[in-house]
Amino acid sequence: MGVSLRCQGVKTPTAPLRADARKLLAVLGRTDAELSVLLCDDEFIRDLNLQWRQKDEPTDVLSFEMGDPVVLGDIVVSLDTATRQASERGHDLHTELRVLLVHGLLHLLGHDHEVEGEDAEMAAEENRLLLALGVAPIGLVARAHGGVVGGGKQV
Repeated sequence: MGVSLRCQGVKTPTAPLRADARKLLAVLGRTDAELSVLLCDDEFIRDLNLQWRQKDEPTDVLSFEMGDPVVLGDIVVSLDTATRQASERGHDLHTELRVLLVHGLLHLLGHDHEVEGEDAEMAAEENRLLLALGVAPIGLVARAHGGVVGGGKQV
């Protein structure tokens, strides 16, 4: 299992997040998989968001699926946005990075909360993986829907 973690324009300790990524792959039964994670600033992710999603604004996490069962793809996380979100939610940066890592990884595995009916499934899987990391479960999908997804299902 290979997890590559790099920083672009930011400095932060990467060893804890790399260990989290390895643990998530093990929980998912994907110890053979390769994953790349890039931590960047808002300017860098804004450029990617514009190029790939036609949204001229920074975002917290982007996923670029490789379509390969072994090479999962790339997760790009804005450290600037993650820092703001951690402060807004009253937890530390590492917790927020874990939430974003889980969300990005699930997109690489084919989950899509923007497809009707899949939001509840993705929210439940986010919560399961966050619990495996020891994080109180409320992933990005549940946050976006105020904790209620999939036709009113509380997560």
